[in-house]
Amino acid sequence: MSRGGGTSATVIDWIVAEKIAAFIAGRGRAGETPEVDLAALAGESERRVVAYTGLRPRAPLPPPEGVSRSEWVASNISATRALLDPLLARAGDGLGPLKPAAQIGIGLMLSSEIGLVVGYLGQRVLGQYELVLLDEAAVERPPRLLFVLPNLGHAVASFGAEETEFMTWVTLHEVTHAVQFAAVPWLHAHLAGLVRQLMANAELRLESARGPRLRLAPPRRAELARLGRALRGGDLIGLVMNRSERELIDRVQATMAVVEGHAEHVMDAVAPDLLPSLPRLRRALDARRRTQSRLSRLVGRLLGLELKLRQYERGKAFCDRIVDDGGREALVWLWSAPEALPTLAELEDPGAWLARTAAARARATATGA
Repeated sequence: MSRGGGTSATVIDWIVAEKIAAFIAGRGRAGETPEVDLAALAGESERRVVAYTGLRPRAPLPPPEGVSRSEWVASNISATRALLDPLLARAGDGLGPLKPAAQIGIGLMLSSEIGLVVGYLGQRVLGQYELVLLDEAAVERPPRLLFVLPNLGHAVASFGAEETEFMTWVTLHEVTHAVQFAAVPWLHAHLAGLVRQLMANAELRLESARGPRLRLAPPRRAELARLGRALRGGDLIGLVMNRSERELIDRVQATMAVVEGHAEHVMDAVAPDLLPSLPRLRRALDARRRTQSRLSRLVGRLLGLELKLRQYERGKAFCDRIVDDGGREALVWLWSAPEALPTLAELEDPGAWLARTAAARARATATGA
């Protein structure tokens, strides 16, 4: 059923997924495309980010690209395909005589769901450092630095912001991501390894789902209580995970919170002399992330976007605190090794992370490392 190029036997019709996503994303409002020199903004952002963070890219950063919503959708559908096709092809191989019929039903559902997710995001995303977290895709799909111009123009208009100021601020955030991955040699491999573990767990879950027995027993009281806690907390992912999988997801969440929170901290730390309106922009952006229609809040919860918002907030609060108490050297130490990253518990208690890393940071300072 695979279409849209390639020879892998996947259950997803990527052409259908892209069409659904493009339809949902729409084009944005006419006349709201910002007129800025993205290359100049990215160059100045890189200089400031490197000077503040001490992270020095080992290779040139990708050039900034101003894209439409449909172009962003096409790029992200392609990146999603690179991630999911290997898993889904192997899952399809185990369906036996049911494979054709199962592929039709599963394919329609997955194609629609992926189209919904990517299309919804296509309406909202401002910028993106796009990186496929698979080692084998690193050469075929180098990272891209994307700015969704219709969404940026709409944000400028809705915030009543000065265009160059706002574009500079967003560029600082995305360039910080580019610097992180270009300067920290283990970061891509670390995240790719976590993704591989998640994919392996997904394969095991698919294998067990093909077992001969079907459990029809009513849910126990403990299971109903767990369901209620998950729904109230927005933790729908936790419903389908055992303890080891939950621990793996916690590691992923902690890492991504640091990646996002570090960029949030840096964009504010290096911007004051560039952006006279910084406090107002921060309030407006935070309000935009929180203020949505009831339908948008529901969709956001189902798609995990509320979790993404918490990543921004928790990660930034963590980075703000460790810089206040440990100086910029503490921020640099975050990227010294995977073991230096905080746990999910330490994100809530930056003092615990500072205490755990104090001796190692002191040795590094003493030796000039």
